[in-house]
Amino acid sequence: MKKLGLLLMIVVLGTTISMAQNGRGQGNYDPVESAKKQTKVLKEELNLNKDQEQKVYSLNLKSANKMGELRKEMQNGGSRDEMRKELAEMRKGQNKEMKKILTDDQYKKYEKYIEERRAKRGHGGGGGGNR
Repeated sequence: MKKLGLLLMIVVLGTTISMAQNGRGQGNYDPVESAKKQTKVLKEELNLNKDQEQKVYSLNLKSANKMGELRKEMQNGGSRDEMRKELAEMRKGQNKEMKKILTDDQYKKYEKYIEERRAKRGHGGGGGGNR
């Protein structure tokens, strides 16, 4: 009886984990929420003033909307390599704009923050790790 209960728990846990992973990034991406979260993190990390915070939010929202478009393209059979290229260009543009918004010291902290995020995520490539 205990073995049956344990087996049932394992099956339920496995199913829950599988469903959570499968749902990731499919139809539940909200650009506004993503931009808000990223701006909040950067506000705390970089000690942004109100003007900077608004500009960073606008930039993050623009990037998040573009990310949403790229995700839709991928779901509709778009090329992964093409998406990576577009993401790299998007990041370059975003960094260029960020440099205009931030002070030199803040931008150095921003670069360090980005590098730390890439290191945590893995090899520094696009989101998702090894698929």
